[in-house]
Amino acid sequence: MRARLPGVWSALSMAPGALALVAAAVLWRPAPLQAQALPVSEDCVACHLKLSDPRLSQPAKSFPSDIHSQVGLGCLSCHGSGGSNVLDPAMGFLHAPARKDIPALCGRCHSDGAFMRQFDPSLRTDQVSEYWTSVHGILLRTKGDTTVATCIDCHPAHDIRPPTDPLSSVYPTNVPKTCGRCHSDSTLMAGRGIPTDQVEKYTRSVHGQLLLVKGDLSAPVCNTCHGNHGAAPPGIASVRNVCGNCHSTMADNFDKSGHERLFDEHGLPGCATCHNHHDIEPVSDSLLVTRTATVCRQCHAADDPNGEQFLLIKKDLDSLSAAVQQSKATLEQAQNLGMEVSTALFELQDVTNAETKARNAVHSFSVATVRKETAPGFAITAKADATGKAALREHTYRREGLAVFTLFVLIIIAGLLLKIRAGEAEEQHGE
Repeated sequence: MRARLPGVWSALSMAPGALALVAAAVLWRPAPLQAQALPVSEDCVACHLKLSDPRLSQPAKSFPSDIHSQVGLGCLSCHGSGGSNVLDPAMGFLHAPARKDIPALCGRCHSDGAFMRQFDPSLRTDQVSEYWTSVHGILLRTKGDTTVATCIDCHPAHDIRPPTDPLSSVYPTNVPKTCGRCHSDSTLMAGRGIPTDQVEKYTRSVHGQLLLVKGDLSAPVCNTCHGNHGAAPPGIASVRNVCGNCHSTMADNFDKSGHERLFDEHGLPGCATCHNHHDIEPVSDSLLVTRTATVCRQCHAADDPNGEQFLLIKKDLDSLSAAVQQSKATLEQAQNLGMEVSTALFELQDVTNAETKARNAVHSFSVATVRKETAPGFAITAKADATGKAALREHTYRREGLAVFTLFVLIIIAGLLLKIRAGEAEEQHGE
């Protein structure tokens, strides 16, 4: 054995220390390289701020004001795999998510009730499931149309703010612009059969003027009628249901009239038949004449008395307005003459309620229903007019009485003067 393995035997005969060194050399394997320290959001921001391409640097500039950053989430919360700090694309790292994957990416957190409750218990977690029922979601899922709106088109990535923030893309005054980025783009809308003037029309409409000019944040905007993530709220097929969410009294009168069924049968879009869609104009009594010609005549012949309802309603409303003006003029005339009629003037303001209810009742298409609402108004104006006329009569009576009294006093004074002069004359004659 020794003869055949002289080298090995010689090595084994070495000192124990030397033997250990030989064993270590035989068993040595190169140690794995130390794993690179994983970056944090600060590292991402620091690098991206230095990049010249604004597509890469702007997200780093915007993200500090993003709601996700505000609640402590970082870059890798979205760009990592399930929130982990893994930069390997094979492990799920996303440098730029594909548009078709955006709903699932956002839904990774926003569809998790337990996770979202840590930040905002009131925030709904069904937005993604609703999105898939929308026209946008259906086209994305079934047609692979990646030009449709996804989450980041309405909520710009890296600069998402609470809807109560005036700088938010979904703050009421900004919603028309947000929707208009796509729906006013003729190139993007080409071939979809959708007009691109909705935002322009909305801006001029009574709703747009209330919101954008007068600053009334309660005025409806695009998502008020079309929904948010679902973009098709229940019952949207009926315009009456959509408008009725705000204009409930009108909708109830419209239902009772039986015209909803008739409008459906003739393919007329409910409220929009008279008021249009995005370009809703302010209402006025003169529209009753216009709509009689342009709408009622679609179904009613010229000699059909039912087709004249709007014209008769307008006459009733005009009569009430005239009665208000007449009684107000009478009261103001009495007031200018110094008569106390303030109570009657105050009570006359109640006619406004009657006028409002009567105009709401126009949607019943019934003269009788409208007159039921105008009747209290006529009663108020009649009482006010009577009060004013009584005050004027009182003023005339007082003026005439004052004249008689003045004349009586003058006669007495004249008599006294004559008597005094007669007395003086007698005294002079006696002397």
